[in-house]
Amino acid sequence: MNAIQTENLTKLYGKHRGINNVTLTVPEGDFFGFIGPNGAGKSTTIRLCLGLIAPTSGSVRIFGKEVREDTTGILRQVGYLPSETAFYNGMRVRELLKLSADLRKMDCREEAERLCRALDLDPDRKIDQLSLGNRKKAGIVCALQHKPRLYILDEPTSGLDPLIQREFYRLLQERNKEGATVFLSSHVLSEVQRYCAHAAIIREGKLLTTGSVEELGHTGVKRVSLQGAQRVPALPGVRSGKAEGNTVSFLYSGEPGQLLSALAALPVTDVSISEPDLEEVFLHYYNKEGEV
Repeated sequence: MNAIQTENLTKLYGKHRGINNVTLTVPEGDFFGFIGPNGAGKSTTIRLCLGLIAPTSGSVRIFGKEVREDTTGILRQVGYLPSETAFYNGMRVRELLKLSADLRKMDCREEAERLCRALDLDPDRKIDQLSLGNRKKAGIVCALQHKPRLYILDEPTSGLDPLIQREFYRLLQERNKEGATVFLSSHVLSEVQRYCAHAAIIREGKLLTTGSVEELGHTGVKRVSLQGAQRVPALPGVRSGKAEGNTVSFLYSGEPGQLLSALAALPVTDVSISEPDLEEVFLHYYNKEGEV
C-alpha cells in the first residue's frame, strides 16, 4: 500500500503559482525527502495532502483513501509538523500536549514525557516563554506522541541546534524501523542525503524527478577537482566551476575523452574525479530546466 499517492495534483491561487500536475507516490514504510527551495511548492503540496486546502484539480490518497472523503479519519493516523508553529500563549507545554492528545481521544502522557526528555524540553514552561527552537520541539512532540502511521514534516529542523537535530532524526529512524512512513520536506540537502531512502525534487510547482537518493546521484555528472590549474577548462559540459588558489573544481557531464585531452594541456599536479553530492545533483536538475 502507498502511504501517499497524488495524481496530477494542481493548486492555483488566481494568477499566482501553486503546484501543477504533481504526481507522487510514497510507499508505506518509506523515509522520503521532498526537496526544493523556499517557494517551490513543498508546503502547498503538504497542505493538500492533509486536506487543509482543496485542490484546483487532481487527487490525493493517504493509505488508499481519498483525503477529502475522510479527512478526520486520515488525520488521526498522521503526525504533522508545519514549518512555522503557532500555539496558544497562555498554555504550558504540558497543557498543549494534552490538548493535542485529547483531540485524538488518546492518552499520550507517557510517550510525551519520554519525548520531552529526549529533546530537552521542559513541559512546565509557558508557551510564550519558549524560544523559537523550543517551540519547534513542542511541535515535534505534538506530531510524534501519538505514534502515527505517517509523519508529514515541513522543514522540521529549522531553529533546532545540531545536537537536538541529531536526536530528532534518531527518533524518526526509530519510528521508521517500527514501520511508520516519514515524509520530510527540506531545503537542507545534507539531511535528505543522510537519512532518506527516496526523494523528489520540485521546482516552481512542478516535480522534476523522483527516485532513490542513490539513483538521483547517477546523473552522468562528475565532480572534477584539479590542483595546479588556474582556470576552469572551456569545454562543453562544464558547469558550476570555481577557482580557489591553485585548485579548480567544476561539474562535468561531457565526453571523458574531451576532458582528458583538455587536462593534458594544463599544468595539473593532481586530479580528483568523484560522484557529486546531493546538493550538486540538485543544482544539476534545476539547471537542466533553467537557472535557479
